[in-house]
Amino acid sequence: MQRLRIKHLTEYTFPAQVMLNQHKLLLRPREGHDVRIESSKLEITPAYNIKWQRDVFDNSLAIVNFLEQSNKLTIASEVVIQHYEQAPFDFMLESYAAQYPFTYALDEQADLAIFQQASFYNDQAVVNTWLQQQNLFGMQNFSLLMHLNQNISQNFRYQMREEAGVQSPSQTLSQRSGSCRDYATLFIEACRCLGLASRFVSGYLHAPATEAGNATTHAWAEVYLPGTGWKGFDPTSGELTGNRHIAVAVARNPESVPPISGSFTGLGLMATTMIVNVQVNLLP
Repeated sequence: MQRLRIKHLTEYTFPAQVMLNQHKLLLRPREGHDVRIESSKLEITPAYNIKWQRDVFDNSLAIVNFLEQSNKLTIASEVVIQHYEQAPFDFMLESYAAQYPFTYALDEQADLAIFQQASFYNDQAVVNTWLQQQNLFGMQNFSLLMHLNQNISQNFRYQMREEAGVQSPSQTLSQRSGSCRDYATLFIEACRCLGLASRFVSGYLHAPATEAGNATTHAWAEVYLPGTGWKGFDPTSGELTGNRHIAVAVARNPESVPPISGSFTGLGLMATTMIVNVQVNLLP
Protein backbone atom coordinates (compact mmCIF):
# COMPACT_ATOMS: atom_id res chain seq x y z
CA MET A 1 0.00 0.00 0.00
CA GLN A 2 1.15 3.56 -0.66
CA ARG A 3 -0.27 6.90 0.46
CA LEU A 4 -0.65 9.71 -2.04
CA ARG A 5 -1.68 13.33 -1.59
CA ILE A 6 -3.43 14.97 -4.55
CA LYS A 7 -3.72 18.76 -4.72
CA HIS A 8 -5.76 20.21 -7.57
CA LEU A 9 -6.13 23.98 -7.88
CA THR A 10 -8.23 25.65 -10.58
CA GLU A 11 -8.58 29.43 -10.66
CA TYR A 12 -10.48 31.64 -13.11
CA THR A 13 -9.99 35.41 -13.11
CA PHE A 14 -12.46 37.73 -14.86
CA PRO A 15 -11.91 41.40 -15.78
CA ALA A 16 -15.18 42.38 -14.06
CA GLN A 17 -17.76 41.00 -11.65
CA VAL A 18 -19.71 38.06 -13.08
CA MET A 19 -22.48 35.79 -11.89
CA LEU A 20 -21.23 32.22 -11.80
CA ASN A 21 -23.82 29.70 -12.97
CA GLN A 22 -24.03 26.14 -11.66
CA HIS A 23 -20.77 24.18 -11.84
CA LYS A 24 -20.17 20.43 -11.78
CA LEU A 25 -17.02 19.02 -10.20
CA LEU A 26 -15.47 15.59 -10.78
CA LEU A 27 -12.49 15.76 -8.43
CA ARG A 28 -12.99 13.02 -5.84
CA PRO A 29 -11.16 9.73 -6.59
CA ARG A 30 -13.25 6.60 -7.10
CA GLU A 31 -13.06 4.41 -4.01
CA GLY A 32 -12.98 0.62 -4.06
CA HIS A 33 -10.98 -2.41 -2.96
CA ASP A 34 -7.83 -0.78 -4.39
CA VAL A 35 -8.31 2.87 -3.36
CA ARG A 36 -9.48 4.32 -0.04
CA ILE A 37 -9.84 8.02 0.75
CA GLU A 38 -8.10 8.88 4.01
CA SER A 39 -8.99 12.58 4.06
CA SER A 40 -10.59 15.10 1.72
CA LYS A 41 -10.80 18.89 1.72
CA LEU A 42 -12.51 21.14 -0.82
CA GLU A 43 -12.26 24.95 -0.66
CA ILE A 44 -14.26 27.14 -3.06
CA THR A 45 -14.72 30.90 -3.41
CA PRO A 46 -16.95 32.89 -3.78
CA ALA A 47 -19.72 31.82 -1.37
CA TYR A 48 -21.63 28.75 -2.50
CA ASN A 49 -23.70 25.76 -1.54
CA ILE A 50 -22.86 22.24 -2.65
CA LYS A 51 -24.68 18.96 -3.17
CA TRP A 52 -23.00 15.60 -3.74
CA GLN A 53 -24.47 12.80 -5.82
CA ARG A 54 -23.56 9.72 -7.85
CA ASP A 55 -23.89 10.04 -11.62
CA VAL A 56 -24.99 7.29 -14.01
CA PHE A 57 -21.49 5.72 -13.95
CA ASP A 58 -21.25 5.93 -10.13
CA ASN A 59 -18.77 8.81 -10.24
CA SER A 60 -18.82 11.11 -7.21
CA LEU A 61 -20.22 14.37 -8.60
CA ALA A 62 -20.42 17.73 -6.78
CA ILE A 63 -23.07 20.25 -7.89
CA VAL A 64 -22.08 23.79 -6.86
CA ASN A 65 -24.41 26.82 -6.88
CA PHE A 66 -22.91 30.23 -6.16
CA LEU A 67 -24.53 32.84 -3.92
CA GLU A 68 -22.79 36.05 -4.99
CA GLN A 69 -21.01 37.75 -7.85
CA SER A 70 -17.22 37.76 -8.09
CA ASN A 71 -14.33 38.50 -10.42
CA LYS A 72 -12.56 35.29 -9.39
CA LEU A 73 -13.45 31.62 -9.02
CA THR A 74 -11.13 29.40 -6.98
CA ILE A 75 -11.58 25.66 -6.53
CA ALA A 76 -8.94 23.90 -4.44
CA SER A 77 -9.15 20.18 -3.71
CA GLU A 78 -6.78 18.23 -1.47
CA VAL A 79 -7.24 14.47 -1.05
CA VAL A 80 -5.08 11.85 0.65
CA ILE A 81 -5.63 8.29 -0.55
CA GLN A 82 -4.38 4.82 0.26
CA HIS A 83 -3.62 2.93 -2.96
CA TYR A 84 -3.43 -0.87 -2.74
CA GLU A 85 -2.95 -1.79 -6.43
CA GLN A 86 0.53 -3.34 -6.46
CA ALA A 87 0.67 -5.95 -9.24
CA PRO A 88 -1.11 -4.90 -12.46
CA PHE A 89 0.01 -8.08 -14.26
CA ASP A 90 -1.40 -10.40 -11.58
CA PHE A 91 -4.60 -11.50 -13.32
CA MET A 92 -5.99 -14.36 -15.40
CA LEU A 93 -8.46 -14.14 -18.28
CA GLU A 94 -11.29 -16.61 -18.72
CA SER A 95 -10.18 -19.30 -21.17
CA TYR A 96 -12.82 -18.35 -23.75
CA ALA A 97 -11.55 -14.75 -23.77
CA ALA A 98 -7.84 -15.50 -24.01
CA GLN A 99 -7.59 -15.22 -27.79
CA TYR A 100 -9.06 -12.68 -30.18
CA PRO A 101 -11.80 -12.74 -31.41
CA PHE A 102 -14.20 -13.87 -28.69
CA THR A 103 -17.80 -13.19 -27.61
CA TYR A 104 -18.75 -11.86 -24.20
CA ALA A 105 -20.86 -14.13 -21.98
CA LEU A 106 -24.59 -13.83 -22.61
CA ASP A 107 -25.35 -12.45 -19.15
CA GLU A 108 -22.82 -9.60 -19.66
CA GLN A 109 -23.71 -8.58 -23.22
CA ALA A 110 -26.59 -6.21 -22.42
CA ASP A 111 -24.57 -4.30 -19.81
CA LEU A 112 -21.47 -4.04 -22.01
CA ALA A 113 -23.23 -3.18 -25.30
CA ILE A 114 -23.09 0.59 -24.77
CA PHE A 115 -19.31 0.39 -24.29
CA GLN A 116 -18.94 -1.48 -27.60
CA GLN A 117 -20.81 1.12 -29.66
CA ALA A 118 -18.70 3.39 -31.84
CA SER A 119 -18.45 6.98 -30.66
CA PHE A 120 -20.05 9.99 -32.33
CA TYR A 121 -16.90 10.75 -34.38
CA ASN A 122 -17.89 8.36 -37.21
CA ASP A 123 -14.22 7.47 -37.70
CA GLN A 124 -14.67 3.71 -37.84
CA ALA A 125 -13.45 3.36 -41.44
CA VAL A 126 -10.23 5.25 -40.72
CA VAL A 127 -9.61 3.39 -37.46
CA ASN A 128 -10.31 0.02 -39.10
CA THR A 129 -7.77 0.81 -41.82
CA TRP A 130 -5.18 1.55 -39.14
CA LEU A 131 -6.06 -1.67 -37.31
CA GLN A 132 -5.68 -3.74 -40.48
CA GLN A 133 -2.11 -2.52 -40.73
CA GLN A 134 -1.40 -3.99 -37.27
CA ASN A 135 -2.00 -7.66 -38.30
CA LEU A 136 -3.83 -8.44 -35.05
CA PHE A 137 -6.08 -11.34 -36.00
CA GLY A 138 -5.42 -14.52 -34.01
CA MET A 139 -3.36 -12.80 -31.31
CA GLN A 140 -3.85 -13.40 -27.60
CA ASN A 141 -6.17 -10.68 -26.32
CA PHE A 142 -3.76 -9.29 -23.77
CA SER A 143 -0.93 -9.20 -26.32
CA LEU A 144 -3.23 -7.46 -28.80
CA LEU A 145 -4.18 -4.76 -26.33
CA MET A 146 -0.60 -4.18 -25.19
CA HIS A 147 0.46 -3.97 -28.85
CA LEU A 148 -2.09 -1.20 -29.50
CA ASN A 149 -1.22 0.52 -26.22
CA GLN A 150 2.50 0.61 -26.97
CA ASN A 151 2.01 1.39 -30.66
CA ILE A 152 0.32 4.67 -29.76
CA SER A 153 2.86 5.46 -27.06
CA GLN A 154 5.90 4.77 -29.23
CA ASN A 155 4.78 5.93 -32.69
CA PHE A 156 2.82 9.08 -31.89
CA ARG A 157 4.18 12.40 -30.63
CA TYR A 158 2.78 13.50 -27.27
CA GLN A 159 1.55 17.08 -27.28
CA MET A 160 -0.08 18.99 -24.44
CA ARG A 161 -3.13 20.85 -25.69
CA GLU A 162 -4.85 23.65 -23.80
CA GLU A 163 -7.84 23.66 -26.14
CA ALA A 164 -11.07 22.29 -24.72
CA GLY A 165 -12.42 19.00 -25.99
CA VAL A 166 -10.85 15.96 -27.58
CA GLN A 167 -9.41 15.29 -31.02
CA SER A 168 -11.26 12.78 -33.15
CA PRO A 169 -9.42 9.48 -33.72
CA SER A 170 -8.94 10.39 -37.39
CA GLN A 171 -7.26 13.67 -36.38
CA THR A 172 -4.89 11.87 -34.03
CA LEU A 173 -4.06 9.30 -36.73
CA SER A 174 -3.47 11.91 -39.44
CA GLN A 175 -1.36 14.19 -37.21
CA ARG A 176 0.36 11.30 -35.41
CA SER A 177 0.19 13.39 -32.25
CA GLY A 178 -2.12 14.26 -29.41
CA SER A 179 -2.63 14.64 -25.68
CA CYS A 180 -3.38 11.89 -23.16
CA ARG A 181 -7.11 12.28 -23.69
CA ASP A 182 -6.65 12.08 -27.48
CA TYR A 183 -4.56 8.91 -27.13
CA ALA A 184 -7.17 7.34 -24.83
CA THR A 185 -9.95 8.23 -27.27
CA LEU A 186 -8.11 6.59 -30.18
CA PHE A 187 -7.38 3.49 -28.11
CA ILE A 188 -11.04 3.22 -27.05
CA GLU A 189 -12.32 3.60 -30.60
CA ALA A 190 -9.87 0.94 -31.81
CA CYS A 191 -11.08 -1.45 -29.10
CA ARG A 192 -14.71 -0.85 -30.02
CA CYS A 193 -13.97 -1.50 -33.68
CA LEU A 194 -12.60 -4.86 -32.49
CA GLY A 195 -15.77 -5.54 -30.49
CA LEU A 196 -14.13 -4.98 -27.10
CA ALA A 197 -16.05 -3.04 -24.44
CA SER A 198 -14.00 -0.01 -23.44
CA ARG A 199 -14.46 3.25 -21.56
CA PHE A 200 -12.69 6.56 -20.88
CA VAL A 201 -11.06 7.29 -17.51
CA SER A 202 -10.00 10.68 -16.17
CA GLY A 203 -7.91 11.10 -13.07
CA TYR A 204 -4.40 11.72 -11.81
CA LEU A 205 -0.96 10.22 -12.37
CA HIS A 206 1.86 10.02 -9.86
CA ALA A 207 5.13 10.78 -11.67
CA PRO A 208 8.22 12.97 -11.17
CA ALA A 209 6.48 15.81 -13.00
CA THR A 210 3.43 15.68 -10.74
CA GLU A 211 5.61 15.50 -7.61
CA ALA A 212 6.94 18.93 -8.56
CA GLY A 213 3.50 20.41 -9.26
CA ASN A 214 2.30 22.61 -12.13
CA ALA A 215 0.93 19.44 -13.76
CA THR A 216 -2.53 18.63 -15.15
CA THR A 217 -5.01 15.80 -14.89
CA HIS A 218 -4.44 12.57 -16.80
CA ALA A 219 -6.57 10.27 -18.96
CA TRP A 220 -6.43 6.62 -20.01
CA ALA A 221 -8.72 3.76 -21.06
CA GLU A 222 -10.23 0.65 -19.52
CA VAL A 223 -11.23 -2.53 -21.36
CA TYR A 224 -13.59 -5.14 -19.94
CA LEU A 225 -11.82 -8.51 -19.93
CA PRO A 226 -13.66 -11.58 -18.60
CA GLY A 227 -11.82 -12.99 -15.61
CA THR A 228 -10.33 -9.67 -14.47
CA GLY A 229 -13.04 -7.06 -15.18
CA TRP A 230 -12.20 -3.50 -16.20
CA LYS A 231 -8.46 -3.36 -16.94
CA GLY A 232 -6.65 -0.06 -17.40
CA PHE A 233 -4.37 0.72 -20.35
CA ASP A 234 -2.44 4.00 -20.58
CA PRO A 235 -1.49 4.66 -24.23
CA THR A 236 0.45 7.78 -23.24
CA SER A 237 3.06 5.67 -21.42
CA GLY A 238 2.27 2.32 -23.05
CA GLU A 239 1.82 0.64 -19.67
CA LEU A 240 -0.92 -1.07 -17.70
CA THR A 241 -2.40 1.12 -15.00
CA GLY A 242 -1.38 0.44 -11.42
CA ASN A 243 -0.79 2.36 -8.23
CA ARG A 244 0.55 5.40 -10.12
CA HIS A 245 -2.92 5.93 -11.64
CA ILE A 246 -5.77 7.37 -9.57
CA ALA A 247 -9.16 7.22 -11.32
CA VAL A 248 -11.67 9.99 -10.65
CA ALA A 249 -14.36 9.44 -13.28
CA VAL A 250 -15.28 6.90 -15.95
CA ALA A 251 -17.55 7.47 -18.93
CA ARG A 252 -18.49 6.11 -22.31
CA ASN A 253 -17.34 9.30 -24.05
CA PRO A 254 -14.44 11.57 -23.01
CA GLU A 255 -16.34 14.82 -23.48
CA SER A 256 -18.68 14.01 -20.58
CA VAL A 257 -16.22 13.96 -17.66
CA PRO A 258 -14.17 17.18 -17.45
CA PRO A 259 -12.89 17.83 -13.91
CA ILE A 260 -14.76 21.16 -13.77
CA SER A 261 -17.58 22.35 -16.00
CA GLY A 262 -19.83 25.37 -15.77
CA SER A 263 -20.51 28.84 -17.12
CA PHE A 264 -20.88 32.46 -16.04
CA THR A 265 -23.01 35.47 -16.93
CA GLY A 266 -21.38 38.85 -17.54
CA LEU A 267 -21.55 41.96 -19.68
CA GLY A 268 -19.95 41.80 -23.16
CA LEU A 269 -17.04 39.66 -24.26
CA MET A 270 -14.62 38.81 -21.48
CA ALA A 271 -11.07 37.52 -21.66
CA THR A 272 -10.83 34.95 -18.88
CA THR A 273 -7.54 33.88 -17.31
CA MET A 274 -7.30 30.29 -16.06
CA ILE A 275 -4.67 28.63 -13.86
CA VAL A 276 -4.58 24.87 -13.24
CA ASN A 277 -2.06 23.29 -10.90
CA VAL A 278 -2.07 19.57 -10.09
CA GLN A 279 0.42 18.07 -7.64
CA VAL A 280 0.60 14.40 -6.63
CA ASN A 281 3.03 13.47 -3.85
CA LEU A 282 4.00 10.17 -2.30
CA LEU A 283 3.59 10.32 1.48
CA PRO A 284 5.41 8.30 4.14
